[in-house]
Amino acid sequence: MKRALVLIGLLVLGLGLAQKPRVAIGTGSTGGVFFYYGTALADILNKAGVVEAQPVQTGGSYDNLQLLRDRTGGGTYYCALTTTDSAYLAYTGEEPRFKERPAKNQRVLFYMYPSFIHIVTTEKSGIKVVQDLKGKRVSTGQPGSSTENLALLVLQGAGVKPETFAKRERLPVAEGAKALAEGTLDAFFWVGGVPTGSIVELSQTLARKGDRVHLVPIDPKSTTAQVVMKRFPGLVDPYRVPKSVYNTRTDVPGLATGNIVVCPDSLPAEAAYGIMKAVFENLDTLRTAVAAAKDTSLEATAKLYGKLPIPFHHGAERYLKEKGLIK
Repeated sequence: MKRALVLIGLLVLGLGLAQKPRVAIGTGSTGGVFFYYGTALADILNKAGVVEAQPVQTGGSYDNLQLLRDRTGGGTYYCALTTTDSAYLAYTGEEPRFKERPAKNQRVLFYMYPSFIHIVTTEKSGIKVVQDLKGKRVSTGQPGSSTENLALLVLQGAGVKPETFAKRERLPVAEGAKALAEGTLDAFFWVGGVPTGSIVELSQTLARKGDRVHLVPIDPKSTTAQVVMKRFPGLVDPYRVPKSVYNTRTDVPGLATGNIVVCPDSLPAEAAYGIMKAVFENLDTLRTAVAAAKDTSLEATAKLYGKLPIPFHHGAERYLKEKGLIK
């Protein structure tokens, strides 16, 4: 009897040790690509049985990185969907919210997709270049967001101060699109996946009014582009939006930042490896669920290796080495 109880105890202990890590995935606001991507990702991981995954609705990149830094512990690991520029500023402590305690515990898993720096206006506004925003009613994105940070950097590169706007708003994408459609705003910045649903809807609304979406171009060779790319070397790249996406008159040149999945360094290497394996063996499922995932690939992930000051997770490195993509 005593021996049986000991064996049962050892069995229970073994099961306890074998318990799957709990992973909370910080996503974004409902309706944004982050939200859908994170939800689809959690579903894939749960079905693969590598971790117990739960998507968490948040305000986006910086919220997610704060959760990773502050809430990881007690058997729960907070992973974050984030833009590369946000991850970079949180890691170095250059972002005010991370100045006292940089998010040094973040580790890269994989690349998701690019987010284009949209400068959205209408053809009838007469705004053709960034300098034309002077004297206009402009939204630079939500306070403290990646959109706002990049918008201010673009404006700096173009020699435009927000103080020269007739009015400055700080709206999320859906509200910015609504205000532009209603004529209470002349232009808005948005850093997000292509296509972004709110801008597609705006394009349709404007068409009914005999107007058209105009995306202000940024020539990759311009001073404006060079200022942004120098600030985030290797993290911001030239990107062209085809005219078919938002029914613009021409294809639009500009810049895009990447989006990545980062997890805490304390996440067991086996779990990180398991996440990589589950995602890249089920890419078709992810791409069916989220259109932006067409750009999620091992090749794009490998291209980031060594470009970021943030290290890759050991589990992710192991998977990339097995696939022959890094040495």
